[in-house]
Amino acid sequence: MIPAAKLDRLLDRFAAIEAEMASGVAGDAFVKLSREHAELSPVIAAARDYRSTRTQLEETDALIADPSTDSEMKNLAEQERAELKERLAGLDQELKIQLLPKDAADQSSAIIEIRAGTGGDEAALFAGDLLGMYQRYCNLQGWKTEILSLSESDLGGFKDATLEVQGRGAYAKLKFESGVHRVQRVPATESQGRIHTSAATVAVLPEAEDVDIVINDKDLRIDTYRAQGAGGQHVNKTDSAVRITHIPTGTVVAMQEEKSQHKNKAKAMTLLKAKIFDAERNRVDAARASERKSLVGSGDRSERIRTYNFPQGRVTDHRINLTLYKLDRIITGDDLGEIIDALVAQDQADRLAEFEAAET
Repeated sequence: MIPAAKLDRLLDRFAAIEAEMASGVAGDAFVKLSREHAELSPVIAAARDYRSTRTQLEETDALIADPSTDSEMKNLAEQERAELKERLAGLDQELKIQLLPKDAADQSSAIIEIRAGTGGDEAALFAGDLLGMYQRYCNLQGWKTEILSLSESDLGGFKDATLEVQGRGAYAKLKFESGVHRVQRVPATESQGRIHTSAATVAVLPEAEDVDIVINDKDLRIDTYRAQGAGGQHVNKTDSAVRITHIPTGTVVAMQEEKSQHKNKAKAMTLLKAKIFDAERNRVDAARASERKSLVGSGDRSERIRTYNFPQGRVTDHRINLTLYKLDRIITGDDLGEIIDALVAQDQADRLAEFEAAET
């Protein structure tokens, strides 16, 4: 059972947040309070339901124990008690999940970077397949996507691609996609019908908001140059491409997809903030990495996480030993959610086991 004092502290904090927001606070302080309020809201709803059910159970127990209660009423109360106990057990589990330590970036939008790895043109085609898969999956979630950058290969694939995903909680679901994705199939260019193995690397970054990270203009070096490759005469005749270097960290991003230098700079700044924010999070996480390593992976980009086997029509996620024979619907993004939901559930179960072990 969850201690009453713990519920009291949660309810008191929520009331304090609402009072402070109503007091007229503005700016970054209001943004931070709004974020905390949104994160606590489902916890508070579960806590109130849990407390109400526990009170009903105590009242029912008292009714059954009262000698003056007639037998008919007692029988009804005992039936109700069984239902309340079952409900309370479910709410107890739900509340424990809600109380698990949250990744501060879970509610953020996300940026997905996809890079073709070993396998040449076939790896680039696979990178293109992954890009389409994520675009479709995000669309099904009701999230907005925008391609920040693309580098095309000769056969129509992509050497690398960067996709911005705007939607509350996008990072919480997409973060488990970070790692090496492997494909086994017969390439279109293979005349002997031999199966080739290729790979692409996916990195998912939480999109940083202004309250998450502040970058000083004096720490930036901004270079403009003429865009290379596709884009038309206008792009190639003007210095529309932008490269931004964050001097303190050495982080460099470049953007040339737009004809407008202003738009390229805005996109580059979005990506730069995400990279610096992610690097700082990784630095903090590394300090406590020895304390816990989830079974669903560390998010290390060098970790092989999934294999897409086309001849057998199967997809295997190696972290949770999940194999699904519906590759055609997963690679289109329609059933990718089945894998992502399983990863989220496994991570939740791992953390819940740690939470309960710490309480005993």
